[in-house]
Amino acid sequence: MRYAAVGALALAAVLTGYAIVYLATAPPQRAGMSATSDLAPSVRGLYRGADVLFVHTEASDRSVAEMLTAMTGRRVLVVPSLARVPGGLLADVYVFTNGVSGTGPFGFQPDVFSSVPGEPGYTPLRSVVLVTWTGSATPRVLGSVEEIRAAADRGELSLRRTAVVVNMPILAWPGGHR
Repeated sequence: MRYAAVGALALAAVLTGYAIVYLATAPPQRAGMSATSDLAPSVRGLYRGADVLFVHTEASDRSVAEMLTAMTGRRVLVVPSLARVPGGLLADVYVFTNGVSGTGPFGFQPDVFSSVPGEPGYTPLRSVVLVTWTGSATPRVLGSVEEIRAAADRGELSLRRTAVVVNMPILAWPGGHR
């Protein structure tokens, strides 16, 4: 198990490093691609009520990778081995399946992150938690994990942890950037 954890961390570091180096060093023209329009676009998310910018680079599930590719217009790779990363090496991302219209993958509010770079629990590898508003609740934008958990405790929404892992390096966060 220990070797699997070390291997998973190494895989995450290599994938994230590759994505960041590519984004930062892509030449102006590469096989007909422009330096700005053909790179993985950053996506807006939320952390403790503040904006973060991140990219989707890989997903453990083909249908999720296809959804994210359609959402961003850029290819998100399928890496099934991400699903084998031990849970203790993952951070959470909360993805809304209904509620307030927005830029999330299902067309609702932005994703909410459990950690950002510089925190002990940060990793770009995210376990996807689906958030669904109940019929009796009044949907509103929730900007933090604490707000999401409080709404769940009140029965306003349900949380369902999936087996999907997505590599989502954060590029800019409150107080920092790459």
